[in-house]
Amino acid sequence: MTAPILVFAIGNESRGDDALAPLLVRDLEGWARTAGLDGRVELIEDYQLQVEHVTDLQGRDAVLFVDADVSCDAPFHFSAIDAGHDNSYTSHAMTPFALLHAYRQVYGTDAPSCYLLRVRGYGFELGEALSDEALGNLAHATAKAQVWLADIPVAG
Repeated sequence: MTAPILVFAIGNESRGDDALAPLLVRDLEGWARTAGLDGRVELIEDYQLQVEHVTDLQGRDAVLFVDADVSCDAPFHFSAIDAGHDNSYTSHAMTPFALLHAYRQVYGTDAPSCYLLRVRGYGFELGEALSDEALGNLAHATAKAQVWLADIPVAG
């Protein structure tokens, strides 16, 4: 059975603060078990979104994409998102907006309710360590994700 809520982390632990999203979902893993949300939440992480990930959205009530971002205000930015056609669908990596657009193209319907949690990062160079500032932002973003997971309604 597909869990009604999906949390999808996008990031590369070898690139400094780009590790924020994978670290966040690993923190959520233990928390979800303790909070009794084990069968309600599925956690996935990958380096980047690709068109094949549209299949991961099927059968969900809600999806939260998590990604590190150098352009948002600290500690994080949280928002509902919709499908958007952009040029990322032609590359090796897609934006969450483009993935939702692809979902609509493949399945002929809108994706489930989707949200984006952008965690403020500072350094993304290969081999760079996670910055202290990003680590602080991670704690705030994790707390936000926990509140969202506890409060998001699911069908059935």
